[in-house]
Amino acid sequence: MDDVTAAYNLLRCLDLTSLNANDSEYKIASLCEKANSTYGKTAAVCVYPKFVPLAKEELNGSGINIATVVNFPEGENNITLLQKEIEAALKYGANEIDAVFPYKEYLNKNFAACQDYVKTAKSLCGKKIPLKLILETGEIKKALLIKDAAKIGIENGADFIKTSTGKTQVSATPEAANAILETIKSAKSKAGFKASGGIKTLEEAKKYMVLASSIMGGKWITPQNFRIGASSLLDDLINVIKRGY
Repeated sequence: MDDVTAAYNLLRCLDLTSLNANDSEYKIASLCEKANSTYGKTAAVCVYPKFVPLAKEELNGSGINIATVVNFPEGENNITLLQKEIEAALKYGANEIDAVFPYKEYLNKNFAACQDYVKTAKSLCGKKIPLKLILETGEIKKALLIKDAAKIGIENGADFIKTSTGKTQVSATPEAANAILETIKSAKSKAGFKASGGIKTLEEAKKYMVLASSIMGGKWITPQNFRIGASSLLDDLINVIKRGY
């Protein structure tokens, strides 16, 4: 696939993200304007819960989804807080939830708690709201452990398995992506995949798209199945499209 075609495909599968301490209404409004570009619409914008109403207003009628984060970035095992955060996010108007897996609990081998956590999160989201489960693969590290964590997510209702928050030393890696994608395929699951954290260029993003295509098939690369979460990637994709090569 040539770079321009790849850039267009990646743009429509992009969760354009801003999850920074210095986020402001101006920054989020600008983010929404970029997401609804003349070169195509991103799949979603991903912002902190308090900015969801603003993003919803800015993107009204655009067809771009509004994603937000819960249990972020700590990844604790607090069901009460999870319930409060998801209910608040949905009340704000979010239509996608990116929830951090309780990976510390998982690494302590408290698998039952992890299962309950994912099951509860999906129950709160309901059938219409996609639950994107952030494993924090840079902390889990080992491929076999990543696969088993992904399996817990899949078996308990997660709609997407996502690599990272982007807030740890190691974020998305092709090795972690491969482990997740292989688990989705072997489980014959309808779950999608999202790579997130540290992906800034077409070259970096294309690696994940090619990997997903090789494992799941080229027709699988749609916003319903495949996402890239990034804050600055869009600029590089548009530069490639403008340049024409």
